[in-house]
Amino acid sequence: MKKLAFTVAIGSSVLLAACNNGNQDQVNNAELNQPASELNDLANEAVNTAAEANNLANQAQNLDNAAANADTTVNPKDADEQNVAGM
Repeated sequence: MKKLAFTVAIGSSVLLAACNNGNQDQVNNAELNQPASELNDLANEAVNTAAEANNLANQAQNLDNAAANADTTVNPKDADEQNVAGM
């Protein structure tokens, strides 16, 4: 009986030692160091959002410039229409 227990103990320790299929720490590190596709998607979305914000800022600046350079002379007919008291 002691031989059987001793054999089982040695066999299980040998099997346990054989279970090491490479360095799992290195495998886990390699997996952690790879950026997730979701992270790449979020980065691309952030770049697109920043580009869109820049385009909108440029458009707003162009509209401000156009408003500043607009012709503000009053058409005499418009002035007559506004002069309701003269009727």
